Formats: sequence, C-alpha cells, structure tokens
Amino acid sequence: MKEGGGERNNDLEKRTFRFSVDVIKFLKTIKYSKENDVIKYQLAKSATSIGANYEEAQGAYSKEDFKYKIGICFRESKESNYWLRIIKATEISNSENLNYLLQESKEIKSIFGSIMKKIHYLKDVYEKDKG
Repeated sequence: MKEGGGERNNDLEKRTFRFSVDVIKFLKTIKYSKENDVIKYQLAKSATSIGANYEEAQGAYSKEDFKYKIGICFRESKESNYWLRIIKATEISNSENLNYLLQESKEIKSIFGSIMKKIHYLKDVYEKDKG
C-alpha cells in the first residue's frame, strides 16, 4: 500500500473500474437503434476511459504526465455524465440503474475536479516558493 493517499488511490481505482463495468452492463439493456448506438458507443468510450487513464496516472513518469492523465479523467467523467443525462432526457431508459450511474458520474466528476484544483493549487504554491 502506498503512503498517504494510497488507500484512497486504490479506492478510486476500484470505483472507476466498477463504474466502467456498471456502464457496460447498463448499455447492454438499451435496445438497438442507430441513434441509441451512437450514444452507447460514446458513453462506453468515455466511461471506460476514466478508469484506464486513472490507472495510467498512477504509473505516470512525471508530475506533468500525472496532471495530464488526471485532466483526461476529469473531462471523460464530464462527458460520461453528459451522455447519461442525454439518455435520461430522451427517455431511452428510466431505470433506477440510470439514476445510480448519473449520481456516480457526478461524484466521480467532483472527485477529479477536486484533484485538479489541488494539483493547480500546489503548482501555484510551488511557483510562489521558487520566486
């Protein structure tokens, strides 16, 4: 286990992995249509990208690489939330699972937003200390 935030990192790895799996399972319940398939494809890409990029961030070779990967996680979580809202608004699905995924995507988006703020805050502090 890593020092400090290691346990949280592991929890977030598990959470983003679970989100990806849950989205894929949910997408299997949506019936086929050309329109639905576009939405399903986009959501599958963005939802699975969150966890994949977070895992890559854990093995980042530099601070800049870490920030870049976390930025991707944040953007992909925003996109996933967008596609889930589209599904709800167009009534493609009204399942309870959709409500869970919407809530989870909001929370994951908030987590990565918070990480982004901390990264930029620490960068600002570091640059002020250098000057």
